[in-house]
Amino acid sequence: RGRMWAHAVGFTVLPHVGGLFGWFINRKGIAVWYEKLKKPSWCPPRKIFPIAWSVLYTGMGYASYLIWNDLGGCSSKAIVPLGLYGAQLVLNWAWPPLFFGARNLKMALIAILCLDGLVIGTMCSWYHINKIATLLMVPYLGWLAMATCLTIRIWKDNPEQKGGKSE
Repeated sequence: RGRMWAHAVGFTVLPHVGGLFGWFINRKGIAVWYEKLKKPSWCPPRKIFPIAWSVLYTGMGYASYLIWNDLGGCSSKAIVPLGLYGAQLVLNWAWPPLFFGARNLKMALIAILCLDGLVIGTMCSWYHINKIATLLMVPYLGWLAMATCLTIRIWKDNPEQKGGKSE
């Protein structure tokens, strides 16, 4: 029973690790560079992002635990559903260094479009395993839809930034 609790906590915390690392390595450039970008009026305030990601990472992490648990741990049945989840998580973690670190809006856009597809694939593979886990991913997919639209708009509206760092 104690081990299951530890697994639930581990799976739930895991997405936060990459998110915090991405924030840490990109935190200096965010305030100056990001604020200078032309953004649409519907862009959420910067202070909302860490709150939103904390909630989303917690939900998706716990959802991955539910899938892992329902499939009996690291079994052959878990390879595709958890492999898709792991792939989307790595791509999720790669987006901030592309966008904020490299300031490569085109690569960030390509990454987030691939991420959208991987999240949809993850949810489709999870649906027949655990519907609650799938539902826990819905807010994440919704936020990604907004983030994708925002990335497209920033990429289109900041042509001098399209090739990467220009400073």
